[in-house]
Amino acid sequence: MKIIHFADLHLGVENYGKIDPATGLSSRLNDFLAAFDQLVDYALDNKVDLVLFCGDAYKTREPSQTQQREFARRINRLATNDIPVFLLTGNHDMPNAVGRATATEIFDTLAVKNVYVANRPDIHTIDTAGGPVQVVSIPWLRRSALLNRDDIRNLTLPEITLKLQETLTNIIASLVDRLDPKLPAILAAHVWVTGSKVGSESMMSIGQEHTLLLSNIALPVFDYVALGHIHKQQVLSENPPVVYSGSLERVDFGEENDEKGFYVIDINSGAGDARKVSYQFHPVSVRRFLTVNVNLEPDDINPTATLMNTITAQQDKIKDAIVRLNIMVPAQAENRVSGSDIREALKEASYFTVAQDIQRETRLRMGDRTAEEIAPIEALKAYLDLKNVSADRQKVLLEYGEKLIDGPEPD
Repeated sequence: MKIIHFADLHLGVENYGKIDPATGLSSRLNDFLAAFDQLVDYALDNKVDLVLFCGDAYKTREPSQTQQREFARRINRLATNDIPVFLLTGNHDMPNAVGRATATEIFDTLAVKNVYVANRPDIHTIDTAGGPVQVVSIPWLRRSALLNRDDIRNLTLPEITLKLQETLTNIIASLVDRLDPKLPAILAAHVWVTGSKVGSESMMSIGQEHTLLLSNIALPVFDYVALGHIHKQQVLSENPPVVYSGSLERVDFGEENDEKGFYVIDINSGAGDARKVSYQFHPVSVRRFLTVNVNLEPDDINPTATLMNTITAQQDKIKDAIVRLNIMVPAQAENRVSGSDIREALKEASYFTVAQDIQRETRLRMGDRTAEEIAPIEALKAYLDLKNVSADRQKVLLEYGEKLIDGPEPD
């Protein structure tokens, strides 16, 4: 049985993009679709038995009609070629209000053949060309779906987090008890596992969302644990394999050096009831992100030439890439850096941004005296004058400052 595991497609990410005149679509949307197409082509060319998607089809909870159409086209290519597709609901697929449809629910509503949508914890037994497989689904669950007010009344935030973890663990345990040990079993979860390395999710706070311990999911009953939510592909455990496939395309510069792709899992029958599982990461070709840092020196008589030489040295990497140029510029050279020359040098980039950090010398002026020649209390007085501190406030601060400078009185 050959299975593809991927997650965090995030159609709708359009930062660092521009409108493609041929299609009217964002160049970034085309990037994400191109990565998805590589996965679909691989599945069809290699006669994959199941495609397992672990959540976050779109960037937003209300994707545009165009984004939904393009996602459906690719799911349809798989399903109509008799490749079952399992769609797990991620946090970006959840509606803003309880009762509203999720972003992928339309496939379930229309009962699209070979497409399975998981909006709640359950066991899905899927018939594939390689035989039946059990998929235990743990989609993204709202706190309100896991706990009620009585559960969390008078609890602290850390206690609520532990309560959420306990509830999720109990849900998984109850589903495990229902599994048929004679059939392959996969856990598909969109969740944050503690200890995983994050990518562009570094702005998220673990304290604001539920997490699971690795020991909660690395259970011997599972042949493979397929995870979504973290954008950095990584293997958390070998036995059983507990794997984040990562996002399929680079979302921002936080993923600049991350390889992107999907995992292919092979499950083979062994002696008796034993099964052998192997898995391999398959990279896809995605848009390159590139950061170029230039630190110009104060005594550089031609800073623009220095800057151009640095850019030219990386021209092969710049072509068709999303480029971030960071320039450290001394104040005296600020007006000697040519913006038009920079734009010309970066014209072959798919998209570029330029940030200049002007290095201005700031120091407290003490007249002609050096730091060694001025008394500490005088330096404090000069500082307070510079900050326009009122005379009354200065008096109090100088009194305390003098006491601190003189040190404690002897006993």
